[in-house]
Amino acid sequence: MTTDAGENPILAPQYARDFAVDIDPSILLWSEIFPGGGHWSYLVKRGTTIRVVDLEGGANVAAIMYNADERLERLNIPDTLKAQHTAHLTLGNVLYSDMGRILASISADTVGWHDPLCGVSDVNLIQSKYGERRYQEHRNAMFRNGKDSLLIEIGKYGLGMRDLVPNINLFSKVIVRPGGRLQFVEGHSRAGDYIELRFEMNTLLALSTAPHPLDPSPTYSPKKVGLAAWNSGTAPQDDICRQRCPENQRGFFNTELLYR
Repeated sequence: MTTDAGENPILAPQYARDFAVDIDPSILLWSEIFPGGGHWSYLVKRGTTIRVVDLEGGANVAAIMYNADERLERLNIPDTLKAQHTAHLTLGNVLYSDMGRILASISADTVGWHDPLCGVSDVNLIQSKYGERRYQEHRNAMFRNGKDSLLIEIGKYGLGMRDLVPNINLFSKVIVRPGGRLQFVEGHSRAGDYIELRFEMNTLLALSTAPHPLDPSPTYSPKKVGLAAWNSGTAPQDDICRQRCPENQRGFFNTELLYR
């Protein structure tokens, strides 16, 4: 499903009543509930915030981003982490493009840790862990993987394999054990937890709710999520994301030059 978050505003989107009751209905644009194992993409306008809600607990949402006006510019995870001196993402962090601009900032977060390190599942991983369920036999109950799901979405905009960039995994936590072993933390995100992404640029956003590649669950059981979008405006001068570090202040300045 592809939606332009800046068109056809609806005063009281149906699903937002369940997980965005604190948002003024007059600024809400749209809301959706998406099943686990799905994938979507949106053209999100600068000054829009999207709340992503874990409705059941244990959700994983893989996200990648591109400058909607020039898609050669895209999310850069190494620069995002290096500039902010962190190995995980939460409130106050921003998501940098490879041009040193800020695609989106994390303006609210009840989870506290989102994984930027582990990438997405692919078809071989899903088959080895859960077996195979194909569309021909199982229709919408087929087993989907994150890589193919994101490729389907960016393909709608003329992008392909060479454009698939490292993603973030919303709601998932992975820690590094002694010796460098990565460990998935079970039960990290609970039902009702959410993260808000405020978009500082016109952004192509692609999402997949396929399982995290390190999720140890013995069954294929990705969780559903809710999304609500509204007109929020961009980061004010005293914003927590802007003021987090000098690098972010420069990133916002570089971003705002693009729109002057």
